Amino acid sequence: MDINVLLFDDFETLDVFGPVEIFGHGPEYTLRYVSAEGGVVKSRHGAEIMTEPIVNADFSAILLIPGGFGTRPLVDDFAYIEELTEIAAQSAFCLTVCTGSGLLAKTGLLDGRRATSNKRAFAWAKSVNPAVDWVEHARWVRDGKFYTSSGVSAGMDMALGFIADRLGIEQAGEIASAIEYIWNTDKDNDPFAIA
Repeated sequence: MDINVLLFDDFETLDVFGPVEIFGHGPEYTLRYVSAEGGVVKSRHGAEIMTEPIVNADFSAILLIPGGFGTRPLVDDFAYIEELTEIAAQSAFCLTVCTGSGLLAKTGLLDGRRATSNKRAFAWAKSVNPAVDWVEHARWVRDGKFYTSSGVSAGMDMALGFIADRLGIEQAGEIASAIEYIWNTDKDNDPFAIA
């Protein structure tokens, strides 16, 4: 199945490349990089990625939304949120990392659902949409087809959790071992949660 990795200027680098490394080890997934207009998109740390226009994407694929400072102006961009709502609603699964959950929350698709976000930006995420059932003490949260994760490296734990849900915990464990990553398998254990 395709994974549409939605990029925008100033995305957080590890939010994307952590999960990409993990999904890249699974032969079941084909990664496609998309953005609103297509073309080169630059991360917070200067990594440049060539993207396809989002309108060319298969909306029924899996959608991965990273976070980063680029989310701040986008939550107030009506046309962007409208397009995001359409693709996220049609996606087979929708996964967010860090403040990417703030973007998804703005669509209204998380209303009444459980979700989490980066604990350093938790107040901001909550302010975007208080109708979401925001979970403060979670590394990642699954509610239906929506997976949301805490800050930055938590996206790797969530990606492995997603693979465990779909393909089995052994497959996820093999990937974690192959990349020499110590996987936090407990989605409810976020050591960075505010006490």
